[in-house]
Amino acid sequence: MKKLALAAALAFVATNVAAGNMEPPIVAPEIIVEETASSSAGGLVVALLLLAVAAAAVIASN
Repeated sequence: MKKLALAAALAFVATNVAAGNMEPPIVAPEIIVEETASSSAGGLVVALLLLAVAAAAVIASN
């Protein structure tokens, strides 16, 4: 019975020793995607161009 208890204790200790690892874990780097801020100047340019075309059409029709 003592041999069985000793074998079980050694098996338990051996599994704990084998499970440990001294190397740090390999972790995949986190990918961070930064979205660019859109400016509202694009909409302003389109509106000004449309206004300029309308003004040119009014002037040309006279």
